[in-house]
Amino acid sequence: MKLYDGGKIIFGLIIFLGLITIPFYFNAGKAVAPPKPKLDTPVIQALAVKECVKPKEIMRAEHMRILDDWRNSVVREDDRQKIVIGGKEFTKSLQNGCLKCHSNKKDFCDKCHTYMAVNPYCWDCHFTPKENKS
Repeated sequence: MKLYDGGKIIFGLIIFLGLITIPFYFNAGKAVAPPKPKLDTPVIQALAVKECVKPKEIMRAEHMRILDDWRNSVVREDDRQKIVIGGKEFTKSLQNGCLKCHSNKKDFCDKCHTYMAVNPYCWDCHFTPKENKS
């Protein structure tokens, strides 16, 4: 089999590969470190033992699954019982539970969600909390 216009085909392939790899060249070496959520809210600072519902590593990885489970049990099953972990009671609620301590949505939630390029749907139902300007 004879390759007609082989030079044009090879040239076209080189141009195609060059265009496809442009995003990799522009982003080379531009890795950004993940943000660290700020835990300096007045409620957290006042706690003697700074504990959440689960350990920090689990909360970072699975908080959305936990919130989804809470939502399903409260909204769909009408299970509003508090969760007792380590002798402490926690309310199954984003606004009355999580945001009591983590009241800095902009520095706590939004930075990580922006970094991960996720758009949570929490605020489709919940009111966006008003933050104290400090």
